Amino acid sequence: MTDADDLLRAYDEQLRGDAEALGAAQRFRLGPLWIGVFAGGRGFISYRDLGGLSPKGVDGLVRAALAMVAAEPSVVEIEWKTRGHDAAEGLHEALVRAGFEPQEPESIMLGAAELLALDLPLPDGVTLRSVTDEEDVRVASYAADRLFGDEPDEARVADLLDRIARGAELWVAEADGRVVSTGRLEPVPGIDFAGVWGGATDPAWRRRGIYRALTAARAKSAVRRGVRFINSDSTEYSRPILERSGFVKVSTTTPYEWHR
Repeated sequence: MTDADDLLRAYDEQLRGDAEALGAAQRFRLGPLWIGVFAGGRGFISYRDLGGLSPKGVDGLVRAALAMVAAEPSVVEIEWKTRGHDAAEGLHEALVRAGFEPQEPESIMLGAAELLALDLPLPDGVTLRSVTDEEDVRVASYAADRLFGDEPDEARVADLLDRIARGAELWVAEADGRVVSTGRLEPVPGIDFAGVWGGATDPAWRRRGIYRALTAARAKSAVRRGVRFINSDSTEYSRPILERSGFVKVSTTTPYEWHR
């Protein structure tokens, strides 16, 4: 399966909806929506399609979903995930009216796992490893927070530990005793895909092949686990790296965020 249309079809069928709410502490359905509340007070809303709702219907759905998730006092933030190839007239306007803020669009990249499972060199003094110990996870999470311009967040540490307990892998690249790049692998049980997420590299260490080697290590692990395809929501830093390995951009995704 290499045709972009076939890959996008498999993505829509396998990775959207129920698969996105796996591992949530609480899961709900509201019409066409899948809703999850995850460890660390993170709400998540997605859908496969909106069933041809009118803009007025979409507005009502957004308000009802927000009321449902925000009623849970532990929730401090909510992400509503949109895709560029969807027919969702009025969704942007409805989300903004409800207090969601659009983030930077990212490219949905798909391809065979084996395309990334390469033996790649690392710069001298840089090592890769998968981490599971709580303190190692905390160090990696705090490093990623800083690289993404956020304050270190213990809620994200809790979320990562929960994901690891359910089968995710957190990988780090280290140099001089500190984390210079990080990213995770998240296989989804029962389907052909695993996601590579959270990729971040210290600007001082970019353009040395570290992120590509970190991605290759995750892809090798995915292949060992029987995964056929890898998906990634990629920034403009990581998209060209995946394209050079044969991955294709099939669409875009824009997260909308609400904060209490």
